[in-house]
Amino acid sequence: MTYQQPQPGQPQQPGWGQQPPPPRKRKTGKIIGFGCLGIVGLIVLIVVISMVASGGDDGNESSTTKPSATQGEAKKDEPKEEESAEKAPVTVTAKAVAFKKSVLAQGDDYTSVQVTITNNSKNDIEVNPLYVTITDTDGSKHTVELGVDEDQLDAMTLSPGENVTGTITAKGTFDAKYVTYTDGLIGDSVRGDVS
Repeated sequence: MTYQQPQPGQPQQPGWGQQPPPPRKRKTGKIIGFGCLGIVGLIVLIVVISMVASGGDDGNESSTTKPSATQGEAKKDEPKEEESAEKAPVTVTAKAVAFKKSVLAQGDDYTSVQVTITNNSKNDIEVNPLYVTITDTDGSKHTVELGVDEDQLDAMTLSPGENVTGTITAKGTFDAKYVTYTDGLIGDSVRGDVS
């Protein structure tokens, strides 16, 4: 009996009494399983955080309004509603002012309004000139031009109880009727009549 060398790339056949090597265990299944488990865990964590963040505000507001509605004491509830109307979360006051041309302005064809935004809420609010629009007496809405007025409203975060005053300016000459401030790009809007 002659012994032949195996060809390259072919496994050597075991001889008598030899065990074939055990097949290699691959860890691909474990890696995929732990990866999927991590993704599911991340999604659950995001859902729980969003529920806690949104659930706390809704629960407090509804619990404070429901008992007063069920008590049926309209005379006692009316002053509270008037006080809450006066203490809106954000108040906006506005008055027409002369345009103060900055180095960025091109010409003098602008309308300026001085705006004071007050944070009466319990949370911080974001203020930015881009969050304010001017509506004229014809009902046309004008967006703010940045950097054209020397006294432009600054972008900042207002803590509870703080206020800021600055000028917002739109292109064109018109009579401003009111300004609208929106808390963020998609938040609640608050109007202030121009005096």
